[in-house]
Amino acid sequence: MSSINEILQEAIQLPEDQRFTLVHKLLTVGEPHPSDDVMSAWDMEIRNRIERYDRGESHSRTACEVFKDLDDHLTT
Repeated sequence: MSSINEILQEAIQLPEDQRFTLVHKLLTVGEPHPSDDVMSAWDMEIRNRIERYDRGESHSRTACEVFKDLDDHLTT
């Protein structure tokens, strides 16, 4: 069995997109698999948000703005 350091060295050699995929899979491996109902609800929510955005009923914000607002909220 490979050691963690050996696996890490191999992972570092992967192309960036494959490293991100590996990280995502490692982070989610212990998560419970959501039910089909939950996945369907999220799919509908995503579609509704895109439709509202396309109609001009909502706007986008940069991640910096979101994190700044969060920081401001947590420090007050």
